[in-house]
Amino acid sequence: MRLREILEQIIENGNSVLLSDSNKDWEASELLKNLSEMRLMRQAHMVPGLYIAEINDSGYLGQVLYRIKRK
Repeated sequence: MRLREILEQIIENGNSVLLSDSNKDWEASELLKNLSEMRLMRQAHMVPGLYIAEINDSGYLGQVLYRIKRK
């Protein structure tokens, strides 16, 4: 699944969560509007309630992109 699809799914489901990176907490809609197309096309995996992590070229979970926080 791509990061774009994960963000769209969060928005569609109406989840009241914030996505936290090392700098700031974000709404999924903010990220969808502000991230570059290249970043949005990244392969990623979401573990609901915990985090969104990238999937590296070998198909394994890589770096955690966003931690999921309840509002």
